[in-house]
Amino acid sequence: MDGEEAGQPKRELYALLQVSPEATDEDIRKAYRHWAQVYHPDKYQDFHMQQIATENFQRICQAYEILSDEYKRQIYDIYGMEGINSGLELGPKLNKVEELKAELERLRKRKEEEKMLAHFRPSGTILSHLSLPQFLDGDGIMRGMAMSSEVQSQLSKRTAIAIGGNLEVNENSGGGAASTVLRHQLSPVSSIEFIASAGLRALIGVQTTRNLSLHSTATIAIAKSLRDGSINLSNTWTRQLSETANGNIQLLLGPESSIAVGWQKKHEKMSASGELKIGTSSFAVSAHYTHRFSSKSHGRIAGRFGSTNLEVEVGGGRKLSNFSTVRMLYTIGIQGIFWKFELHRGGQKLIIPMLLSRHLNPVFATGAFVIPTSLYFLLKKFVVKPYYLQREKQKTLENKERNSAQVQEARAAAVKAQQLLKIVANRKISRHLETNELVITKAVYGSSKALKKADESREVNQESASEVFDVTIPLNFLINDSGQLKLHEGVKKSGIMGFCDPCPGEPKLLHVEFTYGGKRFEVEVDDYAALLIPQESHRV
Repeated sequence: MDGEEAGQPKRELYALLQVSPEATDEDIRKAYRHWAQVYHPDKYQDFHMQQIATENFQRICQAYEILSDEYKRQIYDIYGMEGINSGLELGPKLNKVEELKAELERLRKRKEEEKMLAHFRPSGTILSHLSLPQFLDGDGIMRGMAMSSEVQSQLSKRTAIAIGGNLEVNENSGGGAASTVLRHQLSPVSSIEFIASAGLRALIGVQTTRNLSLHSTATIAIAKSLRDGSINLSNTWTRQLSETANGNIQLLLGPESSIAVGWQKKHEKMSASGELKIGTSSFAVSAHYTHRFSSKSHGRIAGRFGSTNLEVEVGGGRKLSNFSTVRMLYTIGIQGIFWKFELHRGGQKLIIPMLLSRHLNPVFATGAFVIPTSLYFLLKKFVVKPYYLQREKQKTLENKERNSAQVQEARAAAVKAQQLLKIVANRKISRHLETNELVITKAVYGSSKALKKADESREVNQESASEVFDVTIPLNFLINDSGQLKLHEGVKKSGIMGFCDPCPGEPKLLHVEFTYGGKRFEVEVDDYAALLIPQESHRV
């Protein structure tokens, strides 16, 4: 499925009749009568116009036939036209309503099973410790290595299991552990987890979480070590402080008792967190700040200070694809000077920290930061960015070539549909201009990138013209008797009569310019977003 439409049902039949997906049977009947009158072939004398009207009248009738039938509509809402065309309707394959219900229920269960399989999520981390001083001493560059892996699976709607393990080797010593976590949702506001692990950290435990209110959560856990018999009891309280921030307090009682206070904040452009932890024999303070420069790149600074640690970390990362992110980090602290490389892909991580020096030499520390940073920006500017721009351009061209015939056919059908709407639309425009009512002066639907470029240059260039489609006529036609234009939420706009999808697979926008009461207005909405105009907030 295309990236822009993942998880989004097209629901083009609803767009065709201009009704909401929640429309009642009466709403659908009224819409059908309205559009049937518009496209009835008998209204047109010209043979060419009759042919166009016949094509669109058949589309209206098909939409009504499906949406007016309770069971066909259920199938369409779940599986789209693919479900309708596959024989899941009253006919030779399913002659009785009861059979249709049984088949629909079977397919629903199958879809739930597929969704369950999608919850089977593996994750893992490979950590490779490198040492430049050790390599220069002739002892090899590898200091140690660690691997961890976990598989999560949804056993039922309310129960999940996670099975994991890890192995670690550090110079001449090593060890490993295996763990299992069983989670069960007791109610909409509470859950319980059973934990067991074997190996270096052999223990058993139980943890329960409950939502105390809309903004507060409490977690209590108890664990017993199978190695020394010690018991740890922890209580954690989390509260949402605002729409983008929350805080937590954790109390841990055991061989190493402690209390910790933390804070996290996250929104579109940045994320930050901080924690203060005081124990019976130690203390620690940590904080981090991440700033997103764009949807693909970010910078990060973090610091840790305590009885056993003192370090500062700076760096950044870039999103390579929908599944991959790479990071380069520079750390200086009491343990030495490090470079760290991280590659995240799906649930997998590769982390390679390299020790550059055990001594905090200011000149070496400055060079270790400046030189790779400069190389990074040079590579990004002259190698990485041109490569990804070229790759993205190539993908766009391949997508256009693959869909060119489909797009041309859809454009031709939309132009024909607009010919039938034009007379009524022009009549509305003339009448509304005289009375200073709503008039759509310009409406364009298509590629988000093309429309954003057009906003910057105030016009659509020739290169972008193929990625957008003029929909001024159908939107003027859709202005209702109250002088408003309303498009429903959750319905793909390319299904509206007189529209077409000029760039399948790409994110799309609808750009509308209109006048009302002698004033100019302008608005842009996403492909599946609702639209109601006129509104004062759209005024230019």
